Order: sequence, then structure tokens, then C-alpha cells
Amino acid sequence: MAAAALIVLLLAVATPAMHPQTASAAGADKETHIKVYWHDVYSGPSPTAVVVAKAATTNSSKTGFGMVVVIDDPLTDGPDLNSSKIVGRAQGTYIASGKDSLALLMNMNFVFSAGQYNGSAVAIMGRNSVMDEVREMAVIGGTGVFRWARGYAQARTHTFDLKTGDASVQYNVFIRH
Repeated sequence: MAAAALIVLLLAVATPAMHPQTASAAGADKETHIKVYWHDVYSGPSPTAVVVAKAATTNSSKTGFGMVVVIDDPLTDGPDLNSSKIVGRAQGTYIASGKDSLALLMNMNFVFSAGQYNGSAVAIMGRNSVMDEVREMAVIGGTGVFRWARGYAQARTHTFDLKTGDASVQYNVFIRH
């Protein structure tokens, strides 16, 4: 019994020393706001969004229900893809998940390749009700400077080309890390 109590006492004393970053990081969250433009390109010789699966009823669905798209979309610091600086890529998938309304399930990483966030990423997941002016999705994690990230992302459509399906969307991402 005394040996068990001694082991418990040693573990209690040793645990903070083994994980000093846990104690110092608690309560010391940093808040970061990032504004980027996400460019979903279906057209041209080098698309960044590709349909990889469809349900048997997708073509007759008014919402594209059942369509799965894989993306590797550029993220820029301004709204124009051709004249703005690329700061990263949005890599992941989205699925047309609304049977009766145009809604997507977004599952993507914003992987930064420039500036102070170079080499870091933020994971975003959630419902994107495309016809709403502002859509909100969850930041569910991150890597690099965004390790332990949580927060939210707000999306606003900047441009959408009905003919090609190409879109530019402004993302405001609010991150605690």
C-alpha cells in the first residue's frame, strides 16, 4: 500500500516536469485572423477542382446531391487569381450533401506556403450553405504555428462563373492556437 502511494506521488510530481509546454501553454492562447481568397477552378488546362464521384441520381438532382470533388485550390492575398500573391493551397474535398438545398460538406486544409505561416496548416470542416451570403465552418485543428488550433472560418462568395463553375471565395479565418 505504501509503495502504491509512493508511485502515485512520484507520478504527480514528475508529470509537470515531463510536459512543461502544457503548463506554460495553458491560458496563453494567441488569436490570429487570416483573410485569403480561395479559387476553385474547373475550367482551362489545369483545373484545381475535379469531380471524382457521382451518385446515380446526381445528374438529375437540382443540388448536385452525391457529387464528390477533390480540390487543390490556390489561396491568394487578393481577389484576382492572376494578379494576387499565392500564399498557400486549399487541399481536400467537398461533397454536395444537401438533397433539397445547395449545401456542401467541406473538408479541407489551408496549407500556407508564404509569409509568417509558411509550413503551417489549418484544418477546416463544416457545412457550406452556398446560397447564404456568409457561411461559417469550424477550424478543427492545425499544424506548425497553428498546432492545437480551433476557431471558425467565414466564407463569402466573391465571384462565381455560371458557365465554367469557377469561383473565388473570400475566407476570413479566426484561429485560437
